[in-house]
Amino acid sequence: MSDAALSDVGILDDDFAPAPRRTADVVGFEAAVKAGERKALVAGLIVIAPLLLFLLVNFLAPITLMLARGVQDREMHAALPQTAAALRLWDGKGLPDERLASTFVAELAKAKDAGDLSEVANRLNYDRAGLRGLLFRTADALPANLTGSRLQALEKIDPRWGDRSTWAVLKHAAGPLTSFYLLAAFDRRLDTSGHIVRAPQEQAVFVEVLGRTLWISAVVTVLCLLLGYPLAYFLATLPQKWANPLLILVLLPFWTSTLVRTTAWIVLLQTHGVINDALMWTHLISKPLELVYNRTGVYVAMTHVLLPYVILPLYAVMRGISLTPLRAALSLGATPTRAFWSIYAPQTVPGAAAGGLIVFVLSLGYYITPALVGGARDQMISYFIAFYTNQSLNWGMAAALGVVLLAATLVLMQFYGRLSGLRSAAWR
Repeated sequence: MSDAALSDVGILDDDFAPAPRRTADVVGFEAAVKAGERKALVAGLIVIAPLLLFLLVNFLAPITLMLARGVQDREMHAALPQTAAALRLWDGKGLPDERLASTFVAELAKAKDAGDLSEVANRLNYDRAGLRGLLFRTADALPANLTGSRLQALEKIDPRWGDRSTWAVLKHAAGPLTSFYLLAAFDRRLDTSGHIVRAPQEQAVFVEVLGRTLWISAVVTVLCLLLGYPLAYFLATLPQKWANPLLILVLLPFWTSTLVRTTAWIVLLQTHGVINDALMWTHLISKPLELVYNRTGVYVAMTHVLLPYVILPLYAVMRGISLTPLRAALSLGATPTRAFWSIYAPQTVPGAAAGGLIVFVLSLGYYITPALVGGARDQMISYFIAFYTNQSLNWGMAAALGVVLLAATLVLMQFYGRLSGLRSAAWR
């Protein structure tokens, strides 16, 4: 085909021209730029290295070690190591053989003399009530010079040693790793055959507590957004000389102790408190309302404490939004409501999403406020984590509940981020 024909169909010689070659100067310049970027990256890492080391030593490492307790079962592995090893090899069918029973009897006596029996007894009692007393009573009743069958001697001390389920509990605690605490955090346990089953009704509390925690956190987040959005809009539209003093009033809760704020709400909301007395005086109610030591008090107190965390991100975003497009929409005939939701509101989604996420995550770990103004059925999962850490000293259960709370937080943060992104895209 001739050049004229190629030109007629829109194909020119330039379409077949080879790509320009990279000269040595270009290659050298690109290499210098990359070397400079690497030096800047190394310099930045050197600058933040002390901070990273501080976070690793004082934050990440302790939390990781604590959460690891949720899958560790070290009590029997430390106090009765040979028995734990033999139990891990036991098939769980029938009663254990005489060799395993002999190992258990020998190590039980040694653990009692060494004072190492208390921790393993407590661990077994977590799985089944009464095993702590069984272990100590057996250790005290063992004769000094035991002869004959060890298994029969154990059954003579207490008939429960002739029950396969008792040995199954010991096998579950043989460690060094266990699923006991994580299963208990979901109201599950292992039966004598090693199958996962539901915990007894009187022990199944943690799924309900986790659901209650998520629900209270979601309600508080919604209340903070509903109250904080119009207030942030009002502050953002004021002149700077008026907005700054009012913003200081919003920040006042940050300068007051959480304990003081919560106690103040108890005074306000109690049966003969300020609010009930005012409502009674105005004859709006005939008898005092139950506003404290229940879910209502938890909502009110937590919303008051966490409201600034929504207002500040929203205010920062709204302050940077230009009102010119909104005025232009109004001048073109749009109603104020339509102009606000079509033009202004989509631009505030990042601030609302950031504030809502902060409030939700902080609400998940709240402990003082629900403990003071809530009732027995209003305690959140952090209350039980504190209980197992400080009172019962069951660190494995506390760590397992912490793992569950952390996993739920990460999943919901991911879901919340995607939801806010989709909602922002839908409003554009």
